[in-house]
Amino acid sequence: MVKGTAAAAVAWNFQVVPSRVFGANSKLTLGAIGTGGKGVADIKGCDEAGFEVVSLCDVVDVAQYPNVEGRLKNLVGTRAKYPDASFYMDWREMIAGEGDKIDAVTISAPDHVHAHPAIAAMRAGKHVYCQKPLSHSVWEARAMAKVAAETGVVTQMGNQAHANDHMRRCVELIQAGIIGDVRQVHAWTNRPIWPQGIPKYPEAEPVPKHIDWDLWLGPAQGVEFSTKILPFNWRGYWEFGTGALGDMACHIMDMSYWAADLGAPTSVEAISADGRGAQSDISPPTWSTITYKFMDRGDKPAVKYVWYDGYKDAVFNPDKWALESSIDPSQRPQERNLPPDSILSGQGPNDGNNYGCVIIGEDNARLYFDRGKDTWIVKPGSRLDGFKAEQTIPRARDQDPYKEFYDAIVAGDPKGALSNMHHSGPFTEMVLLGNLAVRLDKEVKWNAAKLKSPNCPEADQFIRRSYRKGWELDVEV
Repeated sequence: MVKGTAAAAVAWNFQVVPSRVFGANSKLTLGAIGTGGKGVADIKGCDEAGFEVVSLCDVVDVAQYPNVEGRLKNLVGTRAKYPDASFYMDWREMIAGEGDKIDAVTISAPDHVHAHPAIAAMRAGKHVYCQKPLSHSVWEARAMAKVAAETGVVTQMGNQAHANDHMRRCVELIQAGIIGDVRQVHAWTNRPIWPQGIPKYPEAEPVPKHIDWDLWLGPAQGVEFSTKILPFNWRGYWEFGTGALGDMACHIMDMSYWAADLGAPTSVEAISADGRGAQSDISPPTWSTITYKFMDRGDKPAVKYVWYDGYKDAVFNPDKWALESSIDPSQRPQERNLPPDSILSGQGPNDGNNYGCVIIGEDNARLYFDRGKDTWIVKPGSRLDGFKAEQTIPRARDQDPYKEFYDAIVAGDPKGALSNMHHSGPFTEMVLLGNLAVRLDKEVKWNAAKLKSPNCPEADQFIRRSYRKGWELDVEV
C-alpha cells in the first residue's frame, strides 16, 4: 500500500497520457475500485459489456479473512470470480502499478472517495465509470467535470436509468412540448433506509485485520472504526455520505433536470426534521423538503423544483442504532414525507419502487414518471392526441449504461456515454446544493459562476470541504 510520502507523490503526479492502444480483436481492460456492494453490479455490468476485468482494488482484503458474513460477503465472490486479476488495497498503487494494462476504471466506493481516484485515473488516461452521486461536494463535481474536459477520456456516472429508452423518450416528449414549458417539478424517495439524525459517532471498535481503515477514510477527517459506519451505514454521516438526497436524487431528478435543461438554481432552501433544521452536525436529518428555484432562462419560464425524502415519524434510537417510529417504537418509520395530494393527484407514491416525480407544465398539464417503469402517464390524456415528437437522443445498446460506456470508448467519443461528467458534473452540483440548505437551515442564494453563495459565506466549508493532510486535490476551477 502507498503509505510513504515519496510513494504517494509518485501515485499522485500522473500526467495525461493516451489510453492503451488495442486492436480489433482485443478487449478493453478494466480495473475496479470497490468490489462489494454496488461494485458487484458495476463489475458484472462491465464484464458483460465486453471489458476484461484485470485488476481489483478494495480496502477490505477478504483473502486474509475469507469467512466474512453479511454485506462484506460479496467481496469474497468477486475475488473468486476473477482469480487471475491483480489485487490492491490502495487505488493509488493500482493505477500506478498497472500502468498501461488498464484502459478504464470503475469507482464503486463511498461518496467521500469518488473525486480523488476519478481525477487521478483521468489524468492517467483512464476512462472512468463513477457511481452516483458523482462527488461528495459541489466543488468536487466542478473539478471532476473540468478534468474530464481537459483529458478527453470517456466518463459515465452510475445513474443507470439514464440509459433507458423510456427515460430518453420522456425527455424527448417534454422537450417537444407535450406539457408545454415546465413550471414545477416534485420528486420523492423512501430513503433513508439507514440511520440518520445521529447525534454523535459510535464507540470505537477494534479494526479487523482484513480492513485498512486509514485507506477507507482517505481524504475524510479521522474517525474511529465502527461496524455502525462500515460497511453500509456510512451514508448517514456527513463526513462520508450525502444523505438520502445524495443517494437517490441523481436517479430520481435525472429525467426532469435533463428534459428541462435546468442548469444551476439561483437559490435553495429547506425544512427538515420538524422545522428544526439538521438535528446533528454529523448526520443528515430524518427527513427533509428542499426547494430549488431556477430563474427564467431566455424563452423558458422560472421553475420551482421540490424534493421530498425521509419519514416524518422517524427518530433515531441509539440503543438499536436504527430509525424507529415515534408513533410505535416497535415499528420502522411509516409516515412518508411526500408531496401534497394536490400534486400527486391520485398517483400512488407507494406503488412500485416508492419513488418518482411529477413534472408540471402549462395549464397544469403533468407527466408522472418513475425511472423503474416504462408506464409514464400524461395528464390530461388529451395532450397525447395527435402529438408527435421526433427521436432526438441516441439510444444505448440494450439500454445498458455499461455497454454505452464501452461503446463510447471504442468510438473514441468523450461524450458518447450520455451521463458523462460534462452532464453529470453540473447535475451533481445542483443536487448537492440542497444539502447546503439543509445544513445551514436557511435560504442559500447561489452564484454558479463563482461557486459561491452571496448571502451565506458560511457555506464555503461545505462547498469545498477540507481534506486530511496528504489528500489535497490540485485542480483549479
